[in-house]
Amino acid sequence: MGNSGHPVVQTPHLDRLAEQSYTFDNAYCNYPICTPSRLSMLTGRYPHQIEAWDLGAIADRQYPTSGDHLAKAGYETVLCGRTHFNGTDRLLGFSHRLLDDLPRWRHTTGRPPRRTPDARRGSNSHVAECGPGDHEHTRYDRNVTDLAIDFLREKSASPDDKPFLLYCGFMHPHFPLIAPPEFYALYDPDALELPDTWNEPLESQHPIIQHHRWAWQNDIPPPETVVRCALAAYYALVSSLDAQVGRILQAIDTSPLAEDTVVIYTSDHGEMAGHHGIWQKQCFYEPAVKVPLMLRLPSGETRRVAQNVSLVDVLPTLLEIAGLETPPDLPGDNLLEIARHQADATTRTVFSEYHHMGMLNAGFMLKREDYKLCHYVGSEPQLFNVATDPLEDNDLASKPEYAAKRSEMEGALREIVDPDLEDARAKENQRMRRLKGGDT
Repeated sequence: MGNSGHPVVQTPHLDRLAEQSYTFDNAYCNYPICTPSRLSMLTGRYPHQIEAWDLGAIADRQYPTSGDHLAKAGYETVLCGRTHFNGTDRLLGFSHRLLDDLPRWRHTTGRPPRRTPDARRGSNSHVAECGPGDHEHTRYDRNVTDLAIDFLREKSASPDDKPFLLYCGFMHPHFPLIAPPEFYALYDPDALELPDTWNEPLESQHPIIQHHRWAWQNDIPPPETVVRCALAAYYALVSSLDAQVGRILQAIDTSPLAEDTVVIYTSDHGEMAGHHGIWQKQCFYEPAVKVPLMLRLPSGETRRVAQNVSLVDVLPTLLEIAGLETPPDLPGDNLLEIARHQADATTRTVFSEYHHMGMLNAGFMLKREDYKLCHYVGSEPQLFNVATDPLEDNDLASKPEYAAKRSEMEGALREIVDPDLEDARAKENQRMRRLKGGDT
């Protein structure tokens, strides 16, 4: 986005939102893939704590969501658009939906991923299928916005003072990278600067990353012309999403709702977009695991916040806004408290994990200050200083002068999770689900 320093991508509405918000420059997802990340954010708990192991996870209703919590406080709680829930429960504690997921994204049962050495995506369509055109995701996102605006207009015109929580989920910029032509026209593929590592040799990389690239059909970089087209399309999809966000913000800002409505904008994961030769996510490099996070208050408080935060901090924030107590066993903290009192520090620890295809054993990420540890069960870790090495080209894990830092980070990781235990739990859960069968 423009507000996060990208020199090309045009996001005027998100840029304006950032200027009006607490903007968190070091925000991370707790699982770099859709379903577990969303369930983690909604429950305020790490994926392993709620057994959200993979894309096939079905929410365990013993863990209340933000919809459950705020409904008890008298809020109308509404879902509109993409949530990527599995199972027959399409609400997960929210009162109603304005729009469900697209039919092909709804699965009544959740088949676990294949995590065998031969498991591989069928094609590289996630990058090769790109360019300008019409797509159901674009039509779906417009429908999300239309329904959300209708809801907001009804609320602003209603004498009912009942508070509401409206969750709007969009498809863009999810692959396939088919972008509305009017937004694709904003970007000239031939003029774009490609990531330095878009064609990074596979053999030069960490063994875990090598297998990741092979499993997701990223081992052989596409031709440069395809990469340029895909990058232009991805940027165009971000700009298209920006336009939908702008429509929602306008509906709020031109109505009485502007006086008392909090706006939070974030994402369930990032996109590698060719960095290290990878498209999609499913790893712990910054482009995959880092997410936007903006929080706008009616009071107009603004600040860019350097503190490390993650999506499990969203629920405690909503509870604070609603005047509710935060359960003591939640791992996250109130973002307002962080922004107001710790804005210039980066001492908080954030955590992410991965138990899906592309990693034969579990992966865990810990970020503290500027250091990031990527712990892989059964393999050597990676260690980066993302301040001095933003492209994550210099792995410090095996360097003697960083042995103490590596030990410190590994100790901090084990305070959150037992990597071997959770790897075993995930595999047993996936094995049992596979025996029971289920759709993909």
